[in-house]
Amino acid sequence: MANITFKTHAPGYWSGADTVEPENWDNHTWQLKNRLTSLEAIEKHLVLTKEERSGILLSGKKLAMAITPHFFNLIDKNDPGCPIRRQMIPRIEETLSDPAEMVDPCGEDSHMPVPGLVHRYPDRVLFLVTDRCAAYCRYCTRSRVVSGVSDQKLETQWEPAFKYLEENPQIRDVLISGGDALLFSDARLEKILSRLHAIPHIQFIRIGTRIPIFLPQRITESLCNMLKKYHPLFISIHTNHPRELTSEVRDALGRLADAGIPMGNQSVLLNGVNDSVEVQKELVQKLLMCRVKPYYLYQCDLIEGSTHLRTSIDKGISIIEGLRGHTTGYAIPQYVIDGPGGGGKIPINPDYVIRHDDNSITLRNYENKQFNYPIQQLPKVSSRPSS
Repeated sequence: MANITFKTHAPGYWSGADTVEPENWDNHTWQLKNRLTSLEAIEKHLVLTKEERSGILLSGKKLAMAITPHFFNLIDKNDPGCPIRRQMIPRIEETLSDPAEMVDPCGEDSHMPVPGLVHRYPDRVLFLVTDRCAAYCRYCTRSRVVSGVSDQKLETQWEPAFKYLEENPQIRDVLISGGDALLFSDARLEKILSRLHAIPHIQFIRIGTRIPIFLPQRITESLCNMLKKYHPLFISIHTNHPRELTSEVRDALGRLADAGIPMGNQSVLLNGVNDSVEVQKELVQKLLMCRVKPYYLYQCDLIEGSTHLRTSIDKGISIIEGLRGHTTGYAIPQYVIDGPGGGGKIPINPDYVIRHDDNSITLRNYENKQFNYPIQQLPKVSSRPSS
């Protein structure tokens, strides 16, 4: 425990003309109003590379740029390869496209029975409730609709969506996402939760959010008190690098955990951000200290303009292999690829099976030692009915 630290990122980075009073810095409304959204705003604080400056000027028609002061404060202004910087500052590479890349890599639009509602798996749906986020990740899977600058718009049809949910009793799990629903006011979010909670066959609700990371000030006691009325409620957060887990974020996650909300983390494997065993190990161990279970590690989707951020599948497998046996099993996420075009999440694991025949299976462990496990020969059961 002693070597895991959570740094406080108060407005010390904001210096000179941008000095901020603590009561403003700690206010989520102030944070949203003061997001960095322009080249001029960024250049007040960072010396941009040629690739970054061109990216900000040219890539804005695909996905808007917006960064909360809290998250921008984590950028190392002297390091163009800073992992926070690579996630948030557009680069000219975003304007390039590989033939394998897609506008809708997860095939969500083709599994949308009602605008805003994605039904790809038998018993669960994805409910897209907004197209806005506190900040915009440059590898966003839904950049075709998120941030409001592209040609395609998210036009959720609320009543038809609720009607579809009410009329399909096989649906037991609703994941609320977007965009980010925690940008809504407590009252507006509660209207959605209460409506879903009233549907008898919906057993639990999930919220996918990056607000605790981008905007920990939003995780107020009043929000937590409202959320805990709708158990079983789960929250999936999204953090990619240990630097993102500041003391403010830890405390925000603690408030959610104290409200009885189980949390899992979903990371995206990103080139130059978290594509090493060392970074991933620090991240997952730090997550457990925040009472968050590492859940998924995603191979970066084939979203247009993301080639510079994707890394190899072999790298992902080697990371999982480097974690297994070297840290607690609670800390090890499942590495997955979202099948391009709508195949859903496909688990990818290191190969621990050496041989497999009718009598036994030979396995290797994390130290590459081999172990033989006999295959039980079950007795044949008579088909005659008992007397």
